[in-house]
Formats: sequence, structure tokens, C-alpha cells
Amino acid sequence: MNEVLTKTISTEPEPAEENVPRIGRSMGRMRLMTGRRLIGRLAIQSAAPGLELSHLDVLDAVRRAQPAGEVTVGMIAEMLRIDPSRASRVVADMVGRNVLRREASQADARRIVVVMTEVGQDLLAEIVAQNLAIISEIVSDWPEEDVDRFAMLFERFIGGYEAVFQSRDKDTPG
Repeated sequence: MNEVLTKTISTEPEPAEENVPRIGRSMGRMRLMTGRRLIGRLAIQSAAPGLELSHLDVLDAVRRAQPAGEVTVGMIAEMLRIDPSRASRVVADMVGRNVLRREASQADARRIVVVMTEVGQDLLAEIVAQNLAIISEIVSDWPEEDVDRFAMLFERFIGGYEAVFQSRDKDTPG
């Protein structure tokens, strides 16, 4: 297995026609690693024992949705592509743990919105810190120019990936 990994990680240049498949293989490897949710597990272990990964998903959805305005359970369910009843149960659990709180909407008092508490903000800060520590460790022996170039190219790649996904995902069910 290590021999296979070593061959896959090789830094020797490949012919240009191999670069797109090479990116695809690297994305597959990254998907497997992120699928294990290492950063989330580390954050839970160090900052919030007892939480589950689904709690972190909801917390991240609230973080991403807040700049656009008030966040509802229905919005969280849509963002995470989960059943609204499942989102409601996870939010209720997080309210019980003081990670989130429910409030009446300022725009429509009949509507209930979800807001991150200080505990939730602290947990989110821990997740960010874990993420940055891992990335820093990975690039610690890279020349600064490589880190700068990779950051720019990776951001551009992910932006393009999101754009393609969003344009093709309109009719894809949950």
C-alpha cells in the first residue's frame, strides 16, 4: 500500500495530457481524507466532547447563511440537503447544548430564526484553528512562493468547481 501511495504522490513532472487525470486522482484521495472528517473530529475532541459531526455541519451552515440575513431551520435543511425534521432535531439538540439559540425574527415575529451563541462561536473558532494548524503543518516546508501560488490556484480551482457544480446541480435531487 505504501508503495502505491509513494508512486501516486510522486513529484516528478508528468506529460501535459496526464495533468487533468492527475488532478482527478488527487481529488479522489482528498475526498477520501475529508470524508473521514479529521478536522471536525479533532475540534469535537478538543472543544466540544459529546457533539457529533452533524452538529458541526449545522454550525457551518449557520455561519455561511448568517451574512445573507436571518437563518431558519428550513434554510439549514436546504443547505445541508437533509430532511427538515432532521435539521429541526439537530438544531433542537444544539439549542439544548447552548451552541445555538432560537429567536423571533426581527422581520416577522411569527417566524423563528436560529442564532449562534458564544459557545457556538468558540466552537467555530476551534474548528478554524484546527484547520489552519493542519494546513500550516502540510505546507511548513514549502517555499513561500509555492504556498502563495498554490493558495491562488487552489482558490481559483475551487471557484471553478463550485460554478460548474452549481450550473449542473439545478435539477439534481437531494
